[in-house]
Amino acid sequence: MKHPAGLPSALVALDRTLVMGILNVTPDSFSDGGLYLDHDAAVEHGLEMVRAGADLVDVGGESTRPGAAPVDAVEESRRVLGVVRDLVAEGVHVSIDTRHAEIAQMCIEVGAVLVNDVSAGRGDDRMWETVADLAVPYVVMHNRGTGSSRDDLARYDDVRRDVVHELAERVAEAEQAGIERARLVVDPGIGFAKRAEHNWPLVDADGLSTLVAAEGVAGQFPLPVLLGVSRKRFLATRPGGSARQDDDMHSRDALTTAITRTAAKARVWCVRVHDVAGSADAVTEVRSTDEH
Repeated sequence: MKHPAGLPSALVALDRTLVMGILNVTPDSFSDGGLYLDHDAAVEHGLEMVRAGADLVDVGGESTRPGAAPVDAVEESRRVLGVVRDLVAEGVHVSIDTRHAEIAQMCIEVGAVLVNDVSAGRGDDRMWETVADLAVPYVVMHNRGTGSSRDDLARYDDVRRDVVHELAERVAEAEQAGIERARLVVDPGIGFAKRAEHNWPLVDADGLSTLVAAEGVAGQFPLPVLLGVSRKRFLATRPGGSARQDDDMHSRDALTTAITRTAAKARVWCVRVHDVAGSADAVTEVRSTDEH
């Protein structure tokens, strides 16, 4: 498994797909808004995810669901900084999900190990300079907007080709801004500027293999891929476009676990999920099959 430079050695030693648990410290996230807005509840949930098999816990203080209201840096820091600090104190590997340079810097300074930016630098013109100075792993996500998902930007000729091409452009720009190529991770941005018919071709076996092997994304060599499909809207549909009659969070978690299994077989670097136990089991199952 190819890991980004600067990742903690305990994670680098893992030759498998990593599992990143989602910790939304928000009142309005689409599936768990308000559940972990309380500091103690957030920290305990982070620890629960680690016990369930999370390798990283991704802490975010701003919802990116369609139509979500932006959060200023003061409020975002109030929500996440103490949670990050306390999880780090418990030995948890924390990533910070933010599009604000100020929040990224604060959280890295208290021990977060990775910056996960849904805007790929478009949300804050200081982000790339800040990340370059911090010299930490950084996730460049495919997103044609500056933050929340926007369906009006979902127009593609060939979604696999277009996403790889646009990620390649953004990676090149990040590198020109001073971020070391070896520290970059790419994310196809499932659900961001994409409707259901665009998401499914990116998460099947062929789509994931294309992303993992896409030298065009990295220029000189493929970059690690982070995949986040957990509980997203497209899971309410079938790949052919018809609606699922049994759509609920339980069925979406089951579909997420199935996609994790496909991702692990394709050597995706990391999956970002709500149901950590299901995905951790899927990764273990794939690794066990590969070893035999």
